[in-house]
Amino acid sequence: MTVSQIPGITLNDGSTIPQLGFGVFQIEPQDTVEAVREALRIGYRHIDTAEMYGNEKEVGEAIRDSGLDRDDIFVTSKLNNSFHEPADARKAFDDTLSDLGTDYVDLFLIHWPLPTLYDGDYVSTWKVLEEFKSDGRARSVGVSNFQAEHLERLAAETETVPSVNQIEVHPYFANDAVRAYGREHGIVTEAWSPIAQGGVLEDSTITRIANKVGKTPAQVVLRWHVQRGDIVFPKSVTPSRMQENFELFDFELESADMDDITALDQDEDGRTGPNPDTMDKVPS
Repeated sequence: MTVSQIPGITLNDGSTIPQLGFGVFQIEPQDTVEAVREALRIGYRHIDTAEMYGNEKEVGEAIRDSGLDRDDIFVTSKLNNSFHEPADARKAFDDTLSDLGTDYVDLFLIHWPLPTLYDGDYVSTWKVLEEFKSDGRARSVGVSNFQAEHLERLAAETETVPSVNQIEVHPYFANDAVRAYGREHGIVTEAWSPIAQGGVLEDSTITRIANKVGKTPAQVVLRWHVQRGDIVFPKSVTPSRMQENFELFDFELESADMDDITALDQDEDGRTGPNPDTMDKVPS
């Protein structure tokens, strides 16, 4: 597959985001430069990082080393949970641009709503992200881990609809209520933990379909996400696995197979990460 074959999804502000990206969550800084270099060599053009991951500098270094034009790479970062206060958010965003070594990011997100902290005020934080979009330093702005009621508050109290909502989604936790809200309001879903940290890869339904189509279980699950219209950004430091994850667009799952995977949903019992309604940690 070539770079030109990666579908782009048009966001509600007119920007286009590649549907397949490369994530750097839990990749140590000392490994990030080589991992991102390799991802870009393979053909990824969408890199997802965050202040909280501690590897923005290394992502920026890898992009510069790649020899690619900055405008050819879609870069996402996210606001650290410690910096929701408006003044803190502005400084944190300046630091993100400095660490990445660029004068803009393609997408900047509030990482968690933290409704039990900061007096539940993620609205003032969102208004600061609107500033970043207005001045052009963030081409698009969005949120991560927002529930439908959080998005409703933004709609009622602010002017900008988030371009994306990056949420936990995988076959054991389809998160369809939040996804449905996004579809109805023009908010694209990005799926984090798309293979449930590997937890779905030995499921008999997944392996049966993988054997039928001649693909790996990971490719089948990632293809399920793609056909549902979501954005995925699997992460790996192994070049062969990075290449495997890139090869999602030369096959298609039949509707019956899609339905069988969707039927694996366990609702809240399938969630692997924190519940956004109760998440109250402020990691540095």
